[in-house]
Amino acid sequence: MSGFSPIVMTAAEAGKPVALVNARLVDPKSGLDEAGGLIIEKGLIADFGPHLFRPPEGDNENLAIVDCGGDMLCPGLVDMMVFAGEPGYRHRESLKSAGMAAAAGGVTTLICMPNTKPVIDDVALVDFIKRRAHDTGFAHVHTMAALTKGLKGEELSEIGLLCDAGAVAFTNAYSSVMNAQLMRRILAYAKDFDALVVHYTEDRDLAGNGVMHEGEVSSRLGLPGIPVEAETIILERDMQLVEMTGARYHAALLSAARSLDIIASAKARGLPVSCGVSINHLAHNENDIGPYRTFFKVKPPLRTEEDRRALIAGVKSGLIDVVVSAHDPKDADVKRHPFAEAADGAIGVETLLPALLRHYHNQELSLPELLRPVTCNPAALLGLETGEIAKGKPADLTRVDLDVPWSVNPEELHSKSKNTPFDNQQMQGRVVATYLAGRQVFPFVEPAEGEGAR
Repeated sequence: MSGFSPIVMTAAEAGKPVALVNARLVDPKSGLDEAGGLIIEKGLIADFGPHLFRPPEGDNENLAIVDCGGDMLCPGLVDMMVFAGEPGYRHRESLKSAGMAAAAGGVTTLICMPNTKPVIDDVALVDFIKRRAHDTGFAHVHTMAALTKGLKGEELSEIGLLCDAGAVAFTNAYSSVMNAQLMRRILAYAKDFDALVVHYTEDRDLAGNGVMHEGEVSSRLGLPGIPVEAETIILERDMQLVEMTGARYHAALLSAARSLDIIASAKARGLPVSCGVSINHLAHNENDIGPYRTFFKVKPPLRTEEDRRALIAGVKSGLIDVVVSAHDPKDADVKRHPFAEAADGAIGVETLLPALLRHYHNQELSLPELLRPVTCNPAALLGLETGEIAKGKPADLTRVDLDVPWSVNPEELHSKSKNTPFDNQQMQGRVVATYLAGRQVFPFVEPAEGEGAR
């Protein structure tokens, strides 16, 4: 891709410890933000700090040295909400194409959604994803299994068995569990296994046939709207059910300031709750739909500018725990329709970090503030050994030129689908290199035979 200077290691260097020197080390978990360097050995972080800003003194014959040129070096991103297309939808996205997009975007861990064909509600399908991901090798891949069988919201899945198989969380994808009694049983059952319930909060009856935020803009465009109450009613119900059961609960995608008030109240009461927001809702609002631009048709709908600013403030304060790409590839034949008939969804895994960096350059968020919800926070929620720079941790790392300007060209993105709301937008900051367990996966180097993502 244009604008990149690939880092090249010889075959002899590939098996050596690697020293990444002359970098700006940023670790959001510890608050580290200083010039320094880092040594990778056997896939792990062996050492790091300001004392490694320059290559270690002495004989470095057995050390591969990479000069980062002052670029930021941070933990690889953990994207907690990705539709990867397998099984059943490889024409929209495959695990390999999603992994390549992730590597190019500095994302080293993908958490896949279960709304595939068939739905991931069976132990064999969790194992299938693990095996397929291992074969691609561009990112670590973990699965969220279905909360209910077939995502139908009628019968809970075998949470215990799916946990044992490796599911890291449970979700009903973009559909709320409307039956309160069933949701109570799900939470009580999940509590027994300390499983994380990730819930999309939308009252489908209140949302009706709405296609965007209900308000002045929807009235002006003549489009049916979805009120904020469709989100807050389910969220309020869920908070009461969490209080009854004590289960760990994550509100997957919040879009409104009033929803944040509900989460803040629940956290103040000591409930084990967290929440997430998509990068689309931090970057855009309802006005971006403009002349019925369907790439801005997402779930939940883009809301007001006041809501967008409240979400950014929520990230800054730490009230919002996680930012996701909500990566949802769709074919042109389901997006190139009148707005009301177009499918919801946008790709985003490759543009997640560059879009977040806008808030750094606009002086709205510091680097630790914007990195925390895409590194250590989701890793902690999901129990993953990644998302931080610490000795003995996996060397899942991202090197970023914070200042390079570039324009998003959908045809240059690595996803099979091209439905990006950032089409032709200007960015500042881009990934230079991505390391997965110490192995450079971007600029692209095919994994050796038998190697793969863990």
